[in-house]
Amino acid sequence: MKSKRHLKILNIIKNEDISTQEELVERLHESGIDVTQATVSRDIKRLGLIKVPDGKGGYKYSLPNEKTYGDIISWLKKMFQDFVIDMDFSENIIVVQTMPGTAEGLGSAIDNAEIEGVIGTVAGDDTIMIVTKPIEKTPEIFNKLQDLLI
Repeated sequence: MKSKRHLKILNIIKNEDISTQEELVERLHESGIDVTQATVSRDIKRLGLIKVPDGKGGYKYSLPNEKTYGDIISWLKKMFQDFVIDMDFSENIIVVQTMPGTAEGLGSAIDNAEIEGVIGTVAGDDTIMIVTKPIEKTPEIFNKLQDLLI
């Protein structure tokens, strides 16, 4: 549940200007996640969120820009292990089946990992389509993603 909540927090702060923990608690409640301000405070610390200027004279939560590639891959590996059910590929498309409600966050994490050869993802509720280029790299990328499950 914690990882799902973390994904939701990351999605919320990516798509909205959240300036207080109370706002984040409210958004999580609206998403059906029952959480306290104390839990959100711990989540913010664990996720390494920082406050940055929002361009309107205030501040908002954000991921730090200086995350290392190793940090991103480590986080991606954890998400793959927690949420991925199955994977397959054909031509230049890799399809990842996930637990319901986790595909969007995982797709965003794949995009943020900037994996060489991945040109983008499309995610629904429980499925991610990863488009690769060139087509010859698809099996290699698929194997790299499968390695995250181990």
